[in-house]
Amino acid sequence: MKVFALKTCDTCRKAIKELRDAGLDFDVTDVRADGLNADDITMIVEAIGFEKALNRRSTTWRGLDDADKADLTAVKAATLIETHPTLLKRPAITDGQTTTVGWDKATKAVWL
Repeated sequence: MKVFALKTCDTCRKAIKELRDAGLDFDVTDVRADGLNADDITMIVEAIGFEKALNRRSTTWRGLDDADKADLTAVKAATLIETHPTLLKRPAITDGQTTTVGWDKATKAVWL
């Protein structure tokens, strides 16, 4: 199981704590410090769709040029996430079969 998070994000820290408290074994990737590889990005985007994968509320998104935000496709979104890893909605959690983003009641029900 992999968790893609930001160490400075309160929601990510809460998710990691709850997953550990549940006894789950997983690797944590800090998207800012460790970056994201193209395979992981592609897997996440294909599993949940680029619309869910992109964090459009982020400061990074707001700082992008209008040309970058226009005419989005899965490939363009994956490229943007690879270039700007903080565009990935977090935490992104996958076990290879199931992939989720965020940490709400529905997501918790999947993993806990």
